[in-house]
Amino acid sequence: MIANDQELKVTLDRIARFQAQVGYLRNTESNAANYHASVSGFLAEIDRMQLEVREYLSLHPEDLTTTA
Repeated sequence: MIANDQELKVTLDRIARFQAQVGYLRNTESNAANYHASVSGFLAEIDRMQLEVREYLSLHPEDLTTTA
């Protein structure tokens, strides 16, 4: 789980890199089956990280100090 704003920034940067990689593969992979196999892991990881971001952003900073 994301614990602070620095971890949030790192996670958002990582999401952006994964999205860029998926975009690159989408434009360069000519075989649809290979594309789907190549990006499935990236998309699953993007989904997982976006859930963590959503959970972190749903908390007020006071909530973070009381749960730590």
